[in-house]
Amino acid sequence: MNSPMVSLQCLPFVFLIFFTSVSATLVNIPRLSPIRGTFLQDSETVSASISEDFQTFYYDQTLDHFNYRPESYTTFKQRYVINFKYWGGATSHAPIFVYFGAEEPLDDDLFNIGFLPDNALQFKALIVYIEHRYYGQSVPFGSREEALGNSSTLGYFNSAQAIADYAEIILHVKKKLRAKHSPVIVIGGSYGGMLASWFRLKYPHVALGALASSAPILYFDDITPQNGYYSIVTKDFREVSETCYQTIRKSWSEIDKVASKRNGLSILSKEFKTCNPLSTSSELKDYLDSMYSAAAQYNDPPDYPVTIVCGGIDGAPSNTSILGKIFAGVVAYSGISSCYVNQPRNISETSVGWTWQTCSEMVIPIGRNNDTMFPPDPFILSSYIEYCTSMYGVPPRPHWVTSYYGGHDLIAWIYSLQCKVIQSGWSGSERLRLKSSKDGSPSALMEYIIVGNVDSTLIIAMDMSICGLRSTCISEEPLEPEELTHSISKGAILNFIIGMSNNRLFRVAPINEGSAKQEPIVNG
Repeated sequence: MNSPMVSLQCLPFVFLIFFTSVSATLVNIPRLSPIRGTFLQDSETVSASISEDFQTFYYDQTLDHFNYRPESYTTFKQRYVINFKYWGGATSHAPIFVYFGAEEPLDDDLFNIGFLPDNALQFKALIVYIEHRYYGQSVPFGSREEALGNSSTLGYFNSAQAIADYAEIILHVKKKLRAKHSPVIVIGGSYGGMLASWFRLKYPHVALGALASSAPILYFDDITPQNGYYSIVTKDFREVSETCYQTIRKSWSEIDKVASKRNGLSILSKEFKTCNPLSTSSELKDYLDSMYSAAAQYNDPPDYPVTIVCGGIDGAPSNTSILGKIFAGVVAYSGISSCYVNQPRNISETSVGWTWQTCSEMVIPIGRNNDTMFPPDPFILSSYIEYCTSMYGVPPRPHWVTSYYGGHDLIAWIYSLQCKVIQSGWSGSERLRLKSSKDGSPSALMEYIIVGNVDSTLIIAMDMSICGLRSTCISEEPLEPEELTHSISKGAILNFIIGMSNNRLFRVAPINEGSAKQEPIVNG
């Protein structure tokens, strides 16, 4: 079932959301995206999997962009990948779409982000994918074990360094391709979307615009209510099925009731076919919490996992117990398996890297109160600080993101630039999808970002839907995506791209498909 989405127009953002739940008894480290891959990668396998459309390069990246100590000039190889297939060329001032890698290796993004080639074909754009430092093949200090070994080497692992990396590589690519007048649009999802939006703020001379899907840039410092995320998850389930919502809401106390019995954990282990016996009821609760949240977070067509989960719960025989219905939802979501819950997992570089990031600067206070379908579990900052300090020997800086990038003041800054803000009537798990633009709405938004700059006004598209931030957005009258599409001249889209040289508008010369030529890029 489709859910609502909020679009702001004045600065582009990212995809996915974070999952932070901290209580006095349990600390769940937030993650933005599904865990993929293993801790160590086979570089030969990775290279062999890349399509002929992509060319891989490595840039000698500066370790520390922000001081002049000798060790700061140390470099490491940072991977970026270019797809030249659709580019109209530098002489045509054809645009450059730059995708910001987030908290995982770049490889999956090359094939999963269909939004980029969909729009590159229309705009004759070059596509550049840049891997985030400390992930994939872009690891400082020679090895991942060394780079992630302690807080001293991890100290260079933060968002400010990452967007400075991106700036260097973008300028490097433009120089090598003699593409001075090709406008750059940076794109990302979730954490990558946050980076895209922050990049546009910090490097406005490098990127003309930014596009971010589901980037929770205001989920810091209690700007957004702690339960905002779980409220949206609850809303998604309740919209699909009231009975499903009620069953889930009642199940938590039922789990506690069974767990309190003699051999209660064994009963629960048998009921849910756990891979290993439960040692606490929290293991089961955390599993279900993650499943419901992931279903809502990735509630995309054609599967619509929220509908799948509720279909399993509601479709159980009428005489099935509450926990039996919940297990039916687990099976519907996960498929037939020999066991569920407590499955063995590889230690991925995402889980290791993202744990550091959330224990240093990305402190996102997501908690729960009595108004959701989940049991109450408030975010307790003191417990979080204690946990992170015990892990790394240094405490997190929970206020740094709002100090460096801005919180509510960011919205005020957007309006100070006289940006038009369009807020859709949508909200919830529906978001600007980066996977594909087959439904037309993502490409419509991309068109507006580019064409909207003809009046020299900064245009940004913000989607903060997953965080429940709709109330924080000052807006004009809601404008649905189909209205947005019709409000823009298709002819203007096909014939003009904005250049950022002396505020001039450059006409795109007609190009036959496949006629664009690229000059070789020299690594480093």
